[in-house]
Amino acid sequence: MTGQLICQACAAAYPLDEARWRCDCGALLDVAFDPAFEPVFDRERIARRKPTMWRYREAIPIRDDAHVVSFDEGFTPLIPVEVDGREVLVKQDHLFPTGSYKDRGASVLVSKVKELGIRHVVEDSSGNAGSAIAAYCARAGVRCDIFVPASTTAGKLAQIQGYGATLHQIPGSREDTARAALEAAQQTYYASHVWNPIFFQGTKTFAFEVCEQLGWHTPDTVILPVGNGTLLLGAHLGFEELLAAGVVSRRPKIIAVQAANCAPLYRAFQQGQEAPTPIDAQATWAEGIAIAEPVRGPQILRAVGGSGGHFLAVSANEIKQALKDICRWGFYIEPSAAASIAGVRQYVRRAPADETIVTVFTGHGLKTTEKMLKLL
Repeated sequence: MTGQLICQACAAAYPLDEARWRCDCGALLDVAFDPAFEPVFDRERIARRKPTMWRYREAIPIRDDAHVVSFDEGFTPLIPVEVDGREVLVKQDHLFPTGSYKDRGASVLVSKVKELGIRHVVEDSSGNAGSAIAAYCARAGVRCDIFVPASTTAGKLAQIQGYGATLHQIPGSREDTARAALEAAQQTYYASHVWNPIFFQGTKTFAFEVCEQLGWHTPDTVILPVGNGTLLLGAHLGFEELLAAGVVSRRPKIIAVQAANCAPLYRAFQQGQEAPTPIDAQATWAEGIAIAEPVRGPQILRAVGGSGGHFLAVSANEIKQALKDICRWGFYIEPSAAASIAGVRQYVRRAPADETIVTVFTGHGLKTTEKMLKLL
């Protein structure tokens, strides 16, 4: 396996096995690597493996299996759910070990941390990513400091501390928390689910699993919640890799859902902008996607626009109603995850009747008990 970290701004290239999360010019990095296996997506070989996200081993840039940090996560159920009379397929990523899809990225990123011999990392989060990084660092024997907004729900704070991480509660906005973590990252490796491009090498397995579960076909449309774009960009990357490998013949349309009270990407897309402008965010039930200044905003806008998709904004009432309905259907998810179904409801009103639509439950309701009690 050979690979590089490529700067989005100046195109500088760095070795993939270098402990680096940002370019010297300060810009974001992406991963470019050659798996050096042929073919990467050998269906028969994949089918013989355990039903985890690591069944796509050749597409994940970790050199040695000895460095893989895993709880056998992944290959979550993809099940039909009727939404307003329309069947959609829902990927149940709230069933991951720490209760959110962030385990996809954490497993790969902490595996790379272990491979690089790094013994201490920092991360910032509204809760789920911090919980995931803390859990996988605990399994790998790596120390970690997790920065969260002071307003983070108690369940997520308990989870992070339970894994043994050092917790830093930062007053102010989610962006204040990110700035505090960036400061700490000047001295300690930044295991960021936003800045660190290795994280997306895990979340891309969402696309691999969906396609395999559909008989190695892509759905017509994928509807995903978006704040920092961790899942959306990973899914986009995964579908692109499958297309490039000739496994599938087309890419799906991506519909991105934002909470109306914090929707900088929706606004930028509606106005034809290449990058979002800072906004004054208002309170929203969907704390997990309440990102006023998404670092990878231009990249998210390109991914959605390039797929032929668009953005939707869902109100607090739409999120609340979707959450109540989902619980009545037998699923217990957190409010941020309900934004997806609220978006599905908007989308299906005008969607072609024969479309195959996939969406996702991103996080478990047990992580946000205080909010759930208020809402329900």
